[in-house]
Amino acid sequence: MENYQKRTDLAIEIRESFPQDHVEVPGVILSEEEDEKKEIKVTTVEIRTEEGAKDMRKPQGIYITVEFLADGMGNREKEEGISGAVCQMLHRVVKRLEDKEGKTYRTFLLCGLGNRFATPDALGPFVLEKITMNRHLGEILKEEERRYVFCGIAPGVLSQTGIESSEILQGIVEKVEPDALIVVDALASRSVNRLCRTIQITDTGIAPGAGIGNNRNQINRETMGIPVIAVGVPTVVDAGTIIFETLEEAFSEAGYGEEEIHQFFHSIASEKMETLFVTPKEIDEEIRQVGKVIAMALERFCREGEAYSVQDGHKID
Repeated sequence: MENYQKRTDLAIEIRESFPQDHVEVPGVILSEEEDEKKEIKVTTVEIRTEEGAKDMRKPQGIYITVEFLADGMGNREKEEGISGAVCQMLHRVVKRLEDKEGKTYRTFLLCGLGNRFATPDALGPFVLEKITMNRHLGEILKEEERRYVFCGIAPGVLSQTGIESSEILQGIVEKVEPDALIVVDALASRSVNRLCRTIQITDTGIAPGAGIGNNRNQINRETMGIPVIAVGVPTVVDAGTIIFETLEEAFSEAGYGEEEIHQFFHSIASEKMETLFVTPKEIDEEIRQVGKVIAMALERFCREGEAYSVQDGHKID
């Protein structure tokens, strides 16, 4: 097991991987909110120090995870609740960035990362197709001071274009000069239960393909020159992770010691396990449902502008 790294893009899962008696991780703040009525749980992991970033193997910044039950999809009322929560978390992240920079954001460039022809990777392009862009309206928007300005691009993947997505975005950012970039992408998880049931929002950007070991150029403040907010949903689980966690639980219940379990994992680990990923059999419908919810959240975020609450129209403190 020492030679096998469970892959995940979710900060919450990395935090959960620490021993149960490891109550606090230096430089990492964990907080939870839960709306039992709407069946939504929001967990915030904030990495404040270099030590915390090293322990978590994640850049310093804020990682907000919105989790919801499976039966929320397809139920209009519950979808509205989930999209409202995501919208409010987007406002929270943007306000945090605005306070740091001492400026107000107005224009956002949206980017739908991924391959529209590979269903588990099609989330980004699908969401972009559902968003109403308004930057081209120009003069009309000046009369709506609260409304954010959106423009967007689905750059495809390297195998389709021969160009890194980061290179395409750098050119657009230089020409359009948005205040911030919002990227939507599919992620990898350690848990089957989190597939298409978790939405992560972070202000640290994204490394496309990192969760499946297919690292591409990073898309973040350093490479883009502007803040990058990443919205991601786990759509695949590493097959090796499923095997190891199932066996680990079974062996523990059978009374085997930790060292014995690790020795067994080491004996069966192979490179084949590192290249095989699992996705739900209903992934096409799952992508449509969660993609619709994210699109609804982004539309509300654009329409409300200036960090107004999704519940009552008042500014978020």
